[in-house]
Amino acid sequence: MSFWRVVLAIICPPLAVLDKGCGSVLITFLLWLCGWVPGVIAALVILNNPEH
Repeated sequence: MSFWRVVLAIICPPLAVLDKGCGSVLITFLLWLCGWVPGVIAALVILNNPEH
């Protein structure tokens, strides 16, 4: 997980997970709409997951 990905995940979570697949982007976007914090947490978890 690079520094710039973390910064992008804090600023706009769906953009940080664009290359992780449509499902990850959709989940992150929906959580981001519910609130900024859930979207950021979801993006950081997805970025930290080595399986993606």
